Amino acid sequence: MSMQNWTDEELTSTRDKLEAWSERYNGSGWGPKLWLFTAFLGAFAISTGFAFIFFDGLTVLNVILMILGSITCYSWYRSDKQHKDNVAFLAEINKEISHRKKRNKKKESKTKHVADGKAEEKGQEETKK
Repeated sequence: MSMQNWTDEELTSTRDKLEAWSERYNGSGWGPKLWLFTAFLGAFAISTGFAFIFFDGLTVLNVILMILGSITCYSWYRSDKQHKDNVAFLAEINKEISHRKKRNKKKESKTKHVADGKAEEKGQEETKK
């Protein structure tokens, strides 16, 4: 996805939304830690299900335990992957915005320099007359 075609307003609104999301995620305190604890419980459920299969044989309860543990671990994996993607996308947006600011400053200074050069040329022509 190329952000070079995006307007400045689109970039800033997307950046603001992602920063608000990041503040909510990081400011929640126990949220990410509790989600990680839930992932560990899911992994424990999977391992318990497999262990009980060896001790008690294949039962419906063991299969349900492994399925629920797998769903929990997969949900955590997708959530963590989405978080990393959002953080990387936010960094990419910030990089593009700073790049545009630098480019605009260069254009302004170049335009100002050209305008100053034309004014000097006019001043020199007037002094020659």
